[in-house]
Amino acid sequence: MLTIYTDDHHLHHGKHELIGGQFTPCFEKPSRADMVLDRAKAVKLGAIQAPTDFGLSPILRVHSEGFVNFLQNAWSDWQAKGRSHDMLPIAWPTRRLRQVEPTDIDGRLGYYSFDAGAPITAGTWQAITSSANVALSGQAELRKGARGIFSLCRPPGHHAAADYMGGYCYLNNAAIAVQAMLDAGAKRVAVLDVDYHHGNGTQDIFYDRADVLFTSIHGDPRFEYPYYLGFADEKGLGAGAGFNFNYPLASGSDWSAWSLALLDACRQIAEYAPDALVVSLGVDTFKEDPISQFKLDSPDYLRMGEIIGKLCLQTLFVMEGGYAVEEIGINAINVLQGFDSVA
Repeated sequence: MLTIYTDDHHLHHGKHELIGGQFTPCFEKPSRADMVLDRAKAVKLGAIQAPTDFGLSPILRVHSEGFVNFLQNAWSDWQAKGRSHDMLPIAWPTRRLRQVEPTDIDGRLGYYSFDAGAPITAGTWQAITSSANVALSGQAELRKGARGIFSLCRPPGHHAAADYMGGYCYLNNAAIAVQAMLDAGAKRVAVLDVDYHHGNGTQDIFYDRADVLFTSIHGDPRFEYPYYLGFADEKGLGAGAGFNFNYPLASGSDWSAWSLALLDACRQIAEYAPDALVVSLGVDTFKEDPISQFKLDSPDYLRMGEIIGKLCLQTLFVMEGGYAVEEIGINAINVLQGFDSVA
């Protein structure tokens, strides 16, 4: 399987995030992608290819112009206030506050985010646009006829919506790739999000559309981040009604419970009969992940890949979460090898 990858992700390396009421070193760090790349090379998964630069046009098909402009200029606006440390928000326009974009950079930082877990650094803009290009290059290779492509994106993207960032995510790489597929002629595309945390951004982007089926298996938002989306009764809106399927699972769920949700999600995908499938590949479902509560083991990821492979769809795997750094490479590549094992 071809892997799309760029070293540009090293340009984004946040120092701290706010988690559990404390500032802690970021769990989302460059070594995550490095470990996955090393494993892909070790098992000879396939060729590794640099991405093509697609410019801002495909990004603006998903994200608002105001949000993209904010991301592009955030660091220079931050520096203009005499600051050189990482950017994190201090206030958000919550209920009964005006939903108007402020002029001040601190106000805009809160306006375009939903948590304090996505620090912006000097190299963030280059890293996130390169990550989007990794996803776009993957979908371009898929259109050439490949059965499966691995876009080794970092930073991840599935928590980012059209006009807000959060959860380590800035641009929604999977959604950008999906929209590019549709713009290139696909009629229907399915998304399978297997990250431990609900892909709230991807759901938000496609919630009122019938040309994208969204499925997500994740920790129950009653107790797990991102808390405010991911419930089973969220089925879509307007034209999108009936095209959104969430599978919130209890803390401690292992393969026996998780795989049942996967099988049902795959049944929904098969019935939808999409032209292509995009998998938001998070492996923070691993039993030793430091910020997650599922109990999947490394062999389970091989089985996950096999089940996805049996859908017999052209499939783009887009890297999302996974924070047990020593195992992230094994688990992510196991999914891809399981997929490839299905003829």
